[in-house]
Amino acid sequence: IEREREREMGLGSLKQWTTIAKEAVDQTFLVAKFFCALHVTITYLCTPALVHGPSMLPTFNLTGDLILAERISTRFGKVGPGDVVLLRSPENPRKIITKRVMGMEGDRITYIVDPKHTDRTETVIVPKGHVWIEGDNIYASNDSRKFGPVPYGLLQGKVFWRIWPPEAFGSVGQREEKSDSIL
Repeated sequence: IEREREREMGLGSLKQWTTIAKEAVDQTFLVAKFFCALHVTITYLCTPALVHGPSMLPTFNLTGDLILAERISTRFGKVGPGDVVLLRSPENPRKIITKRVMGMEGDRITYIVDPKHTDRTETVIVPKGHVWIEGDNIYASNDSRKFGPVPYGLLQGKVFWRIWPPEAFGSVGQREEKSDSIL
């Protein structure tokens, strides 16, 4: 009788461990599905990014803003002058930078060569398959004025929303055009 009881206890214990193992496998697959969905979302749809540094002042803060960038517009050629974009740095491919598109292929761009020291300007025509990018703070931005037009393929996403800081939460659109007209 004791041997039967030990055998029943062993089977009960085995059933309990089988249930626990099945639950663990189910939960593992659920977590794996979540991370797969997260990977697809960040890679192909929308990605968060932290923007910091002086080059995009006053649009973004010096100490850092958390933004969202959608990746669909860059894949379908729906980026234009005035859009803020994430792009792979042409100087350091490990780095993602944030700049504003100032011109598309075929556009004539006139820019101040060294705004800290001179008013001398140069004019370039953006070549096919390239964009001209600049930071909003021309005095502290490493951009196309230094390294020239950037291949369109380096664009990673178009910035559309600021998440942090809370007081600046909201849409990040194109730069407002300055008008000389008086209302």
